[in-house]
Amino acid sequence: MREEQRRLAAILAADVAGYSRLMAADESGTLGRLRRLRAEVFEPKIARFHGRIVGSAGDSLLIEFGSAVNAVQCAIELQRELGGENAGLPENRRMAFRMGVNLGDVIVEDDTIYGDGVNIAARLEKLAEPGGVCIARAIYDQVKGKLEYVYADIGEQRVHNIAEPVRAYRVMSIEQSPTGSSLPSAKDALLRNRPSIAVLPFTNMSGDPEQEYFSDGITEDIITDLSKVGALAVTARNTTFALKGKSMDVSEAARQLRVSHVLEGSVRKAGSRVRITAQLIDGMSGHHVWAERYDRDLNDIFALQDEIARAIVDALKIRLMPAEYAAIGKRTTENVEAYQYYLMGRQHFLRLGRRNHLSARRLYQRALEIDPEYALARAGLALAEGMLLRSGDPSANLVTLSAEAQRALALDSTLAEAHVAQAMAHFQKEQIELAGAACRRAIALDPDLYEAHRTLGDVLRMERKFAEAAAAYEKAVEVDRNSYGAMCMLWDCRKTLGDEEEAHRLSGELLIRIEKAMQL
Repeated sequence: MREEQRRLAAILAADVAGYSRLMAADESGTLGRLRRLRAEVFEPKIARFHGRIVGSAGDSLLIEFGSAVNAVQCAIELQRELGGENAGLPENRRMAFRMGVNLGDVIVEDDTIYGDGVNIAARLEKLAEPGGVCIARAIYDQVKGKLEYVYADIGEQRVHNIAEPVRAYRVMSIEQSPTGSSLPSAKDALLRNRPSIAVLPFTNMSGDPEQEYFSDGITEDIITDLSKVGALAVTARNTTFALKGKSMDVSEAARQLRVSHVLEGSVRKAGSRVRITAQLIDGMSGHHVWAERYDRDLNDIFALQDEIARAIVDALKIRLMPAEYAAIGKRTTENVEAYQYYLMGRQHFLRLGRRNHLSARRLYQRALEIDPEYALARAGLALAEGMLLRSGDPSANLVTLSAEAQRALALDSTLAEAHVAQAMAHFQKEQIELAGAACRRAIALDPDLYEAHRTLGDVLRMERKFAEAAAAYEKAVEVDRNSYGAMCMLWDCRKTLGDEEEAHRLSGELLIRIEKAMQL
């Protein structure tokens, strides 16, 4: 007899409010829209928050998470995106979901889970309003003070087939708080209680400007690792790298970036040795919370990055859930040489321009010669091919772009870069609807990915939705302050929309960005 497997899990149950009514009115249309929402909204968002679908029947979904914070954040972001999907539809065609979240001990069997923990999540979902989220007391205890929401206590609830009453809470955004005039102080309190961090670009101490790629890569990887912790708000890479090379007091940086803590450090790489120093600083007082110096062999670089991320989490007194602990250690290669070629390629790719994209493609190819299963390098290669194809480079090939995007997705379907590359391929084939869906999937996985917003703008512009395209280009311009391609397209959209004043302002900014790009 097989031994019963159990584990603690955060469970999200979701279903469609008024599903029978929608099916009666338009059966095929309702089923088609439900399938599209699952593929384009639910699956990317669930992947971003490290969840997995463990059950689906009709209009319902059951999703398991290793983190209570991730489960609630995923539910809220799903509801926001679904709200946007419904915004332009008449009332009788809107597909509104109700969601319930519980934390409980579950029985694991094959690919699904069972037990009272699951049943309570399903009952909580029935207590939620259409478009709303209802959570159990066990979840509330884990997330209060860690997320920027307020919670309405709806008291003890008697639910079907559960012996004991369940204390339940409805999750509301700050704007929905009933306290009116006290909103600013409520929000400030939440921000103070939830730790937040900005990782400033680590200083290259190698004495060789050519090693800049390595210190930048270490910084990016630490940001990526910390972003996997649901209880920690992490400033996006493009925002912190905008401060690179600027002389600024740490407290001033914390104030500008609106974070409670700042991580700064340096990297010295010499031969097969690497030295990394890191200091975690309280943004308010300027005092050191944690500091360490590491002298290691270069082959230990992945373990060292994990060690730094976990030390920061410990210093901030955040308890990692098992899934978060495992996610921090997830790498798409174990080969240090391939990793270095990838970092060099990434540095060239971020500089933009045809010459840099050609260099990026060559370096990604070198990384893949060493490790053909390196998913990030495969996605990078696909993106570089897409950017070269967009700029009309004669060496770029649509067949190559499409094939490399598919290979990257096969290696790791959670890579936002791979979905963008797929979107570029669809766009070149004039498969506009598929391109838009792939862009939105990428944005759900990584909201701060420039290429995703830029490509979505191109898709919307092709559809002649100039106002929506402008919004996508504006986001691209915001997340990458060195880009000029999206700024140029934004200028074109504003001209088309007849906003001459804004177009004139953008033309000045565009010249500045082009001049800066030529200096890189």
